[in-house]
Amino acid sequence: MLRIYQNTYRRTARKAVVYSTKVACCNHSTLSRITSHPRRQQDNGSSRSHQRHEEFLLAGNPARGWQMPPPSRGYGMLVVRILRGALKLRYIVLGGAIGGGVSLSKKYEDWKDGLPDFKWLEDAMPQGERWSQFSRNLIEVGSLVKNAIDVAKDDLKAKTTVAALGITSDESRKKYEKLQSQVETLQTEIMNVQIKYQKELEKMEKENRELRQQYLILKSNKKTTAKKIKKSLIDMYSEVLDELSGYDTGYTMADHLPRVVVVGDQSSGKTSVLESIAKARIFPRGSGEMMTRAPVKVTLAEGPYHVAQFRDSDREYDLTKESDLQELRRDVEFRMKASVRGGKTVSNEVISMTVKGPGLQRMVLVDLPGIISTMTVDMASDTKDSIHQMTKHYMSNPNAIILCIQDGSVDAERSNVTDLVMQCDPLGRRTIFVLTKVDLAEELADPDRIRKILSGKLFPMKALGYYAVVTGRGRKDDSIDAIRQYEEDFFKNSKLFHRRGVIMPHQVTSRNLSLAVSDRFWKMVRETIEQQADAFKATRFNLETEWKNNFPRLRESGRDELFDKAKGEILDEVVTLSQISAKKWDDALNAKLWEKLSNYVFETIYLPAAQSGSQNSFNTMVDIKLRQWAEQALPAKSVEAGWEALQLEFISLMERSKKTQDHDGIFDQLKSAVVDEAIRRHSWEDKAIDMLRVIQLNTLEDRFVHDKQEWDSAVKFLETSVNAKLVQTEETLAQMFGPGPMRRFTHWQYLTQDQQKRRGVKNELDKILKNDTKHLPTLTHDELTTVRKNLQRDNVDVDTDYIRQTWFPVYRKHFLQQALQRAKDCRKAYYLYTQQGAECEISCSDVVLFWRIQQVIKITGNALRQQVINREARRLDKEIKAVLDEFSDDEEKKGYLLTGKRVLLAEELIKVRQIQEKLEEFINSLNQEK
Repeated sequence: MLRIYQNTYRRTARKAVVYSTKVACCNHSTLSRITSHPRRQQDNGSSRSHQRHEEFLLAGNPARGWQMPPPSRGYGMLVVRILRGALKLRYIVLGGAIGGGVSLSKKYEDWKDGLPDFKWLEDAMPQGERWSQFSRNLIEVGSLVKNAIDVAKDDLKAKTTVAALGITSDESRKKYEKLQSQVETLQTEIMNVQIKYQKELEKMEKENRELRQQYLILKSNKKTTAKKIKKSLIDMYSEVLDELSGYDTGYTMADHLPRVVVVGDQSSGKTSVLESIAKARIFPRGSGEMMTRAPVKVTLAEGPYHVAQFRDSDREYDLTKESDLQELRRDVEFRMKASVRGGKTVSNEVISMTVKGPGLQRMVLVDLPGIISTMTVDMASDTKDSIHQMTKHYMSNPNAIILCIQDGSVDAERSNVTDLVMQCDPLGRRTIFVLTKVDLAEELADPDRIRKILSGKLFPMKALGYYAVVTGRGRKDDSIDAIRQYEEDFFKNSKLFHRRGVIMPHQVTSRNLSLAVSDRFWKMVRETIEQQADAFKATRFNLETEWKNNFPRLRESGRDELFDKAKGEILDEVVTLSQISAKKWDDALNAKLWEKLSNYVFETIYLPAAQSGSQNSFNTMVDIKLRQWAEQALPAKSVEAGWEALQLEFISLMERSKKTQDHDGIFDQLKSAVVDEAIRRHSWEDKAIDMLRVIQLNTLEDRFVHDKQEWDSAVKFLETSVNAKLVQTEETLAQMFGPGPMRRFTHWQYLTQDQQKRRGVKNELDKILKNDTKHLPTLTHDELTTVRKNLQRDNVDVDTDYIRQTWFPVYRKHFLQQALQRAKDCRKAYYLYTQQGAECEISCSDVVLFWRIQQVIKITGNALRQQVINREARRLDKEIKAVLDEFSDDEEKKGYLLTGKRVLLAEELIKVRQIQEKLEEFINSLNQEK
């Protein structure tokens, strides 16, 4: 039984081995085909693989005696199977990726074709540099303002820290005062930066609006017609007053149009009354300090939305939002501080704004700084007088309605404003008296005294009406609605105003006050507007007649128009600058370069080297000094010469334009100021110095004159330069030795004692130079002694320093004369120089030196000319445009630079014409409303 089981097991194992061998052979043959591919295996390797395959088959043939393969061959078959699967997977993945990519690309092209055509945007939108410049300006403005605010915060922290330490000692107090002055200086600088960049922001906003309009026009591709918006009466009247604010106040009718002038003592509630009438807290507030520093003209008008807007700005402030109110108050404060200049505390510059809202009474009010009786240390010395003069100026208008504000919580005798009002309106025909803070007065003052004030029996001042108002509960955060509600509740419940029925109901509350003021304002307007229009019509006729008599062939051009014309002429001259010929630039630059460099060449290079005594030492010293010069001072001096040449050429162009027939001399002062300021700001590019240094060093390395023409040019350059120096030396000698015999005889001149001594010394020195024509530049001790003794025989006593001072110009003249002679000798020695070089019998080293200098000047002049044409003229053009833009925004500077009878008369005529036309338009609308 056991034997049967063993035989069965052997047969089964033999069959399994045979089957596995067949499978292994099949797999091995497949692997052999893969490895024997011509791209992977060479022919000799393939034959060896087939040979091993045949041996394997023979070894596995049962007819020849089969043997069991080793166990590692099974593992090899498993690796082969894994590789085959991986190769199949690679082709599947690669094919899927290619197919997916093709499909995705096709879908993208279909989606792209379905998009609308945006090519019109390229034509509609402004392109390139203008948008880039706009964004760069915005980023620069933001960073500068942020830095200024950070500096102010740091200094404010330092100030607070010093104050918290409790300053007691003198040293600490001085440090505190110094720190305080620094903080004030920084605050002033911050204010100036804010003013500057506020103007820049407004300018960029204007440009942005213009670009947006162009974009919309191009997008719609339609011609748009501007719609004429019908203005309200009060807006038209306000525009007339705005025109008058810029008119010459010396004209007697300039300020005779009606308006409501709000006057009162400081902190009397004057601004609060105006805010109550406007139904918005639009002004900055402070605790006891002066907040109103300039006149604020507020035009009240009825409208659907409660908004405010400055005259010179397009932004509207929503007065129903606290955030907009805060920004409005901050902007009002900023404009007030910006209007104060020159160390003043108050300003006459009017801040104009419009407030519109439901239920507002139409009128124009002017809020003035409060009257003060005592000045503080931080005020200017003329603050009190300035406020008095400003207040009198506005109240002296015979058609102005004076809203006199009196603080009810203080004694009436302490008021300063009532006396001013009585002086300007003694009969009280245009004065309305307002008593503020009556809620506090009820607790502090005598009721009968308050009744006397409101009935006009306490003050000698007379008025059209007397009113009592409450302007708040002393809380800064209260809204106008809360204040007006508190006011109404107070007057309803107050015993002061209901006892004996003395005070009439229409004499209380801000609402009744605004109705009364508005009614009186329009009544005054209707009564006086025709008269004012006739006055301006007569003035216009007189001015036009004067213009025709004085300037019959000229049109009335205002200051702005003249400035624009001058601006165009200046920019045209800049264009002409780039059209100057290359030869003219080369001549101008070469002349300026030699003017800058000649003194250094003679005094530091040529004379010391030429006086060294030998030709070898001359060449060595020249090479050393030229290299030092090119590495250090020469490039900067060259740039300086180029800058001056550019400046001179531009100024000469401006001067030549004055000689043309169509030249208008009224622009001369403006052009000169613009050119001077632009040249002062303009500076040469820094990288030009490095570029010139390389060019000059390479040029100076050349020590051989290339042709006869260059040789002759160098000789001529040497003779011209030496002659110029010789003339200077002879002038020095003439001053030292006095006039010659002929000049003394013809001009009746005499020699001074010093000049006689100098002449005696010169005679002795001439003998030395005659005996030794190649004398060294210094005198020996023996020579000095000989000169002194010879002079002593003639009773002339001089010291050695005196002899040396005389020797220096005498020897220089002798040397320069010899240099001229060498130059003449070298004129015909070029071919001898080319054959013998440094061993030439005639010493022409100084000719070679001046040739090298001449080449440097030519190369440098050429480089500077290219720099001027390609870069510096454009940079100067940008500087001029920047200066012109600044001047165009500065009315004071324009008034100073464009002046004269012609300008002043044209400005006055244009202004009167505008006012008269606006008045007529307003009168027509007023009559239509009637």
